[in-house]
Amino acid sequence: MYGQSRNDRVVQVQNLADYFRTSIDGVISRQRVDVDPHAAHYVVNLLTLFSRSEELYEDHGESYGLRPLALMMADAAEARTAAARNYALQRIGDVALFISGFFADSLANKPVDVDYYIHMGGNAYGSLSEEVRGTFRGNAFADIYRELAVKFQVLVDVLNEVRDEARGESDRDLLRTYEIWLKTGSRRAKQLLEDNGVVPISDAGRRGRH
Repeated sequence: MYGQSRNDRVVQVQNLADYFRTSIDGVISRQRVDVDPHAAHYVVNLLTLFSRSEELYEDHGESYGLRPLALMMADAAEARTAAARNYALQRIGDVALFISGFFADSLANKPVDVDYYIHMGGNAYGSLSEEVRGTFRGNAFADIYRELAVKFQVLVDVLNEVRDEARGESDRDLLRTYEIWLKTGSRRAKQLLEDNGVVPISDAGRRGRH
């Protein structure tokens, strides 16, 4: 993987998992947020996995890409086995976290925006936590999925900063940043606005806060 540093030099990353681990741990520390280390490790593994396009996108013969989250949720609801339902729920949470964390700007002016992804992803992880609790797998993963559900917005903020650092971005679309804050209540978006001299109206982002 290659990332742009702030002086526009290309930096080669030898170990992708180590890169994501160091980046995520650093951002969590700087943002002063509380994320369980096991959940952070899960996210590192997720990013490493989805760095391979064949793991992120689905090949349906005539089409290749991401299925809408609503169709994934239909798959979960119609699943004939618990394993199939759990896989569908995990897939929803993973894709929603990855897209809202790294490609939130691409959702602007689309039928559904980042708040939809956050809502769907958080709910999917929450449902998955309840589904596996009490099972052999649940002994290891139920609490992690619960943490991912509860801290979904926090993790999106963390990944947004990881993304910006990798790209070396300094210019910011303040209108989009304000829109994200308005829809999600993102603490990071609010801080970025204030750092650029924009003071959001305190009640405006209330509907997006959890």
